[in-house]
Amino acid sequence: MASDNIKELSPLREKIHEVIFEADTSTGKAFDVILLIAIVASLIVVMLESVEVLNVEYHDLFFVLEWGLTIFFTIEYTLRLYSVRKPMKYATSFFGIIDLLAILPAFLSLFIAGTHYLVVIRTLRILRVFRIFKLTKFLKESSLIMNALRASQAKITVFMVFVVLMVTIVGSIMYLIEGGTEGSGFTSIPRSIYWAVVTLTTVGYGDIAPRTEIGQFLAAVVMIMGYAVIAVPTGIVSAEMVNSTNLEDEHKFDEVSTQACRSCSRDGHDHNAEYCKFCGEELNH
Repeated sequence: MASDNIKELSPLREKIHEVIFEADTSTGKAFDVILLIAIVASLIVVMLESVEVLNVEYHDLFFVLEWGLTIFFTIEYTLRLYSVRKPMKYATSFFGIIDLLAILPAFLSLFIAGTHYLVVIRTLRILRVFRIFKLTKFLKESSLIMNALRASQAKITVFMVFVVLMVTIVGSIMYLIEGGTEGSGFTSIPRSIYWAVVTLTTVGYGDIAPRTEIGQFLAAVVMIMGYAVIAVPTGIVSAEMVNSTNLEDEHKFDEVSTQACRSCSRDGHDHNAEYCKFCGEELNH
């Protein structure tokens, strides 16, 4: 299980890890609350900056706030990497990637104008609120949804392939029917496939519409089929969620803790767990 050649964290790294990753301590919870406030503040700054009138009047203020928060998030990300045993494991984890993407847009804006608006990715970091306030019930529910999506992946993939084939065939047939009709908009097969996608998904922009009676009849059939397209994947995922719920009820999973592993920095372990269920390293209690 635990690797004997993994060195213990130094007292400084251990303290940083406790503050940044742990939500069970007062300092850890305080840091995470400050982090959430900073995330929300950065999003508000970006949204206000996109309002032209406000940007003209408060551009300098927005610039200072945005870069101040970016520097804070950069230091925080660096400390996260420093305080774990295996930095690459954290860097390639879900939250590690999100943390990196949260700071990259600001630096990219130095070379590509406008990319700083992509910092809205920071909203995903608010998912940590479930851990901070010990809303472990929500953690389990989100895990249930993810498991259902993973279990449905093969079925949904087959269904999506069928939908792609369907819109390709319908689009091609509609091009044959409406291609020579003036003002219909079916000027090519790709454009006709675009119409088929828009119609099948019940979006219906109305920028392209059939003019002939046969074309209108085919359009009506595609519109009706659109309801099935919406219902099928929903039913697949719902069925898998029911199966996952039944499995959870059978096993009666223990309440999970918010303790983070020193090696991979992932949490969600059982309260009595001695080893990380993700990487096998020993947990510090």
